[in-house]
Amino acid sequence: MKQLADKEDKDKCKKYGSMSHRLPVLIRTAGLAQALAFVEARGDAGGEKLLEDIAVVLKFKGKESLLESSREAELPEYMLLTRQVLAALTWYKRFAQSVLGVESGAVGEDGNK
Repeated sequence: MKQLADKEDKDKCKKYGSMSHRLPVLIRTAGLAQALAFVEARGDAGGEKLLEDIAVVLKFKGKESLLESSREAELPEYMLLTRQVLAALTWYKRFAQSVLGVESGAVGEDGNK
């Protein structure tokens, strides 16, 4: 049972790290609101945790508040929020590489490599 939990934790860490690498590209190509909504819609535990962490760093009450702000912000606020999320993701990418040991492209779309 312990091995199963360890495998699930490692899988969650890989997905978290992989999403921290892919999300900046997704934000630049699709826009902040669409990219965050995509991560939310996937329902992936690693992606959900990443959204929560970004919300905490940016001082939102939770990921729902972050998502709502990304959808409802006026253009100047939206642009600032985009820059703030991208800046936070720079640090999460570094965390994924140094602590989690997840390099860019480590996990594919289906979660396997």
